[in-house]
Amino acid sequence: MPTVAGHSELSHSPTLPRLLTFPLGLLPGRLNSAALATILNRIFKPELANGELDFLDRKVMRISVDDARLVFQLSLRHARLEPATSGAHADLSIAGNTYEFLLLATRREDPDTLFFNRRLRLGGDTELGLYAKNLLDSLELEDRLGLLLVMMNRGADVMNRFAPSRS
Repeated sequence: MPTVAGHSELSHSPTLPRLLTFPLGLLPGRLNSAALATILNRIFKPELANGELDFLDRKVMRISVDDARLVFQLSLRHARLEPATSGAHADLSIAGNTYEFLLLATRREDPDTLFFNRRLRLGGDTELGLYAKNLLDSLELEDRLGLLLVMMNRGADVMNRFAPSRS
């Protein structure tokens, strides 16, 4: 998707400048996935212990952050999220730009709105996607995220200042 001055022409939302994303694309995908799995295992510790993510057991979820040139592939094994084998077939995929993922994570935008307006794109097994979306809707993570939530909100604020006008 072409970008002009850091903006996606299709979504009319801010994107990260290519100068910042180039180094991110050079990192091995498995390393990125392992880092995200570690973070998510901490955040979702109670849900993992209660089996609320069991719908992902031995399934591969691919998360593509298009403007950051990052792809994460995760799977649930033995009640823990871990990086999936590189190149594994994704049972569920979620794709979008950094800004949309920040809106989702900070709850500034309703997940249904982001998916309905195709600002976040869901692919693969729709039943898995529905489970994932419903889980995200049901979680109260504000107390668990603390400083990370503050940083994500500030990141969304900064990116929003560069959003194209929506006339």
